[in-house]
Amino acid sequence: MLLFTPCFTLKLPHVISFHRFSLLLLDLEEYYFEHHTANHVTNTDSYFPSRKTRGSFKVCSRSLIFDPDDLTSPIFKVCFSNICWGVIYIKESNVISPYRIERGVKTLTFQLEILSKTEDVVQTLLQLHRASCLEKLGEQTAMIAANLQSRLARSSFDKNCFQNVSESPHMECAAEMVMPLVTNPGHVCITDENLYFQPLNGYPEHVIQIKLHKVRRIYKRRHGLRPLGLEVFCTENDLCSDIYLKFYNSADRDEIYYYIATFLENHVTEHTAESYMLQWQRGHLSNYQYLLHLNNLADRSCNDLSQYPVFPWVIADYTSTQLDMTNAATFRDLSKPVGALNMERLDRLLARYRGMPEPRFMYGSHYSSPGYVLFYLVRVGLLW
Repeated sequence: MLLFTPCFTLKLPHVISFHRFSLLLLDLEEYYFEHHTANHVTNTDSYFPSRKTRGSFKVCSRSLIFDPDDLTSPIFKVCFSNICWGVIYIKESNVISPYRIERGVKTLTFQLEILSKTEDVVQTLLQLHRASCLEKLGEQTAMIAANLQSRLARSSFDKNCFQNVSESPHMECAAEMVMPLVTNPGHVCITDENLYFQPLNGYPEHVIQIKLHKVRRIYKRRHGLRPLGLEVFCTENDLCSDIYLKFYNSADRDEIYYYIATFLENHVTEHTAESYMLQWQRGHLSNYQYLLHLNNLADRSCNDLSQYPVFPWVIADYTSTQLDMTNAATFRDLSKPVGALNMERLDRLLARYRGMPEPRFMYGSHYSSPGYVLFYLVRVGLLW
């Protein structure tokens, strides 16, 4: 049970020195909508004084999350679809460890610091709870998407965020910033000087700005197999982009792409696969940089785990103590896919293929998928 009571205390200045909340605390395809300063009230029995823990009350599309200012207190999360199932405690004592679930019915009481928002927050939570309790996942997704679009339609880009009063806006539209495993909705605005993205929830910052004269590369992307993505780089050889945006229709994506591309025509030389190959052959690009550029041209991005950059398997000799780089047998046959290099395995695949009903296929799995990528990335050492 969730109880909301208005708070009549004064709002004191407060500085948070360390942020524990992350969009990775959300479930897959979940959105972070809004946050409110609130107090979590415990010991509400009239015989004992209540205890208040100040923090950020975050409304998400499938859950609510309370992030206390006190770093020793755990973040806790309640899922709307299983609101009586229990509370999930995260980062207890500020230690990264497996989540702890406290099962059973539990009463949580919150006091919002802004009295006038209490009723709106309650109505929002009830609506999201109804959406999460629908039987069909498609109906849940549609109701949450309608809620998101309503929020985007009621808001717009804050032009007070322009860096220069003389900036001339070209267009504004809704979009989502894409990051590994999560997306963050908001508003895009492009001017004659800057590309802006303002998250709907103000996270991780109020506005993200990219100066057009610093842009070096821009790529159209497929996101979810639809031509809706746009990725912008302000460097020549980095793997990670400065921003990856997913639009709600291809017309908005294309208009911003061509606006930036037109700007770049006068400032940056266009690169193609052939130009990168020439730079690589002349030693201006390393093997690693060249392969990253080819991945970018092939629609792959480190922000999209379903289309993560891949490197070719080029070595065939794994037994010699020293590789003979002049021997052709050292390298694999690049005219064949990896699945066809082992003749015994290929014969089995062909036999299975011939015995299949339509539609037939050779390979039942893919060499790269989000699961495979996470399997390897989780083993990458931390960079301090």
